Amino acid sequence: MICPAEKELRAVLARFAQARIEHDVRPTGRTSRALEDSTYTLCVTTGTRTAEQALPAADALLEQYKAGRASLSRQDETLAA
Repeated sequence: MICPAEKELRAVLARFAQARIEHDVRPTGRTSRALEDSTYTLCVTTGTRTAEQALPAADALLEQYKAGRASLSRQDETLAA
């Protein structure tokens, strides 16, 4: 699987969350389509088949990005010393 850029993953998650909220508050044909579309995009982005699988996969990717930033920060501190 190709890993998405962190910024792209966060944008996809935000779009999914917004669609989920709008559909839960006032379900219409438009909100249903928006939720289906954002769910599909989230699944493709995370390499999963369902939202239930995609959300934990996205969390894991975000943790990897966080760990990578922490590692880079420690390397920068070492180089500065």
